[in-house]
Amino acid sequence: MKLAFDGLNGSVYKTRDNAISDVGGFESVELSVLLCNDEFIRKLNKEWRNEDHATDVLSLSQHVPDLKLPILMLGDIVISVETAARQAEERGHSLIDEIRILMVHGLLHLLGFDHEVSDEAELEMEKEEELLLKSLGWKGKGLIQSAHDAETHVNSHEEKPDGELLKDRKREGSLRFYKPKFKYIFCDMDGTLLNSKSQISSTTVKALKEVSSRGVKVVIATGKSRSAVINIFKEVDLAGKDGIVSEFSPGVFLQGLLVYGKQGQEIFRKNLDPSVCREACLYSLENKVPLIAFGKDRCLSLFDHPSVDSLHTVYNEPKAEIMPSVEHLLADADIQKVLFLDTPEVVATTLRPYWSQATGDRAKVVQAVPGHLEIVPAGTSKGSGVNMLLDHLGITPKEIMAIGDAENDIEMLELASLGVALSNGSEKSKAVANVIVASNDEDGAADAMYRYAF
Repeated sequence: MKLAFDGLNGSVYKTRDNAISDVGGFESVELSVLLCNDEFIRKLNKEWRNEDHATDVLSLSQHVPDLKLPILMLGDIVISVETAARQAEERGHSLIDEIRILMVHGLLHLLGFDHEVSDEAELEMEKEEELLLKSLGWKGKGLIQSAHDAETHVNSHEEKPDGELLKDRKREGSLRFYKPKFKYIFCDMDGTLLNSKSQISSTTVKALKEVSSRGVKVVIATGKSRSAVINIFKEVDLAGKDGIVSEFSPGVFLQGLLVYGKQGQEIFRKNLDPSVCREACLYSLENKVPLIAFGKDRCLSLFDHPSVDSLHTVYNEPKAEIMPSVEHLLADADIQKVLFLDTPEVVATTLRPYWSQATGDRAKVVQAVPGHLEIVPAGTSKGSGVNMLLDHLGITPKEIMAIGDAENDIEMLELASLGVALSNGSEKSKAVANVIVASNDEDGAADAMYRYAF
């Protein structure tokens, strides 16, 4: 710290606030350093700077120039060890090296430097960071230079093809990338967050944790039931109060037929016309086509079939309850949608043409997966569910980014300020998207979060 003070004597820096200059006039100097986690620094960042996201270091000054105290009360430097650890790994040095770099950065803020004021101020603070680190014999570049290097690295690879995108992500934790561009990311599940094995990859898990730690709220908008989504996120330790989804978080489920509000309460439900449901059930029995009827967090069917089982074992939906008759099924639960399961060819050539005509204006058909045909109430969609939730949350489409892949995501992609389609998606969804990223098997959703959310 003495080196930093000595550097202020006769300082030629034009942009530094010189409220602290004659350090020799104080009997002693007090400075505290607090090491914490991302959640703690996020709350502090929100309280002091109205920035609802984690950061690496905060400087909280306690110096009051007008008070003639014998002690120089510099203030507090707060460092998130979690963010520091990520940055240390990316920059190829130890955690203690990164903490030292952050301490220097925080100390210079307390001494009147502020890189956010202007380009000149940034250059002056960068110069002093390098000088202090070199004088102390500490490893690593200054924080400002490290952030600049990361940004230069990203921009130099901006035009690479999809297969190379993940190699050139924005480096997490870089100083210039903290401020989110969006308050919310609305994200689809099948074909988007989930890969072709219906799993969330470790890379996508890391991205979800990162955006969440920086104050961006991820909201699931899917054709799945809420219980299925919670079970999937439990497998990667992202369900519950501090996770991405829980029974107390907002979300859009069953293609917008069930919408849950900010405390997880149901704010909208739309049931399928009983006559359509009855006709679909009879068709299933007569033609031996497997069918699942969704009633909130229950799945009902009329006979056992491997495809029915796969909805539970592969897609994590609740295990289907086999009903003894159509009448029992209709009486047992309010049905929001029905789902036929067959080969993609049969769905495209037989089921879809038939049910598009048979439902008339009573219902409509949608597809999220090639071998699945869903019949949902007329006048509803995932996009309308998202719009309803935005009104409930008091946010505008300009504040959200949406990520999807299928035709049922089109309205959501069009609604959002930035609509992102994955390369494995339908041609219709890619046609309306603002940008197209890598496929779900190449962690396209994670790539989108790193590239466009900040």
